[in-house]
Amino acid sequence: MRAAPASSEIVASVTSDAVSPYETDWLTLPELVEVLGEPLGRVRRLLDEFHLVGSRRDGVLKVPSVFIVDGAPLSSLRGTIFVLHDAGFSDDEAIDWLLAPEDTIGVAPVAALLAGRKSEVRRVARALA
Repeated sequence: MRAAPASSEIVASVTSDAVSPYETDWLTLPELVEVLGEPLGRVRRLLDEFHLVGSRRDGVLKVPSVFIVDGAPLSSLRGTIFVLHDAGFSDDEAIDWLLAPEDTIGVAPVAALLAGRKSEVRRVARALA
């Protein structure tokens, strides 16, 4: 079984071929089924209800593994995705913003969410509208 990396294992880096400067593994739907221990229908529902957000990478829908914590979607992700959508972000743009370093936060927003700083992340996201 493939597990999502712990937040301490996540490394920020910038590479010329990366869409986002925050380095993370990308999980396909079958990998999400395995990591989450949920049937495919439930995984699709998690995506439809924005508990998770994905992007087509190499033609396949994938979700950043950093969005999975202890075998479940990062709890603060859903509300943050709603705030970003309200600000006019597409799913791809929301993922890129969450994974990119944000000067006003001092780290990538996803790192701040993992550290329990969801209010700060959402405040900054609201200001983007």
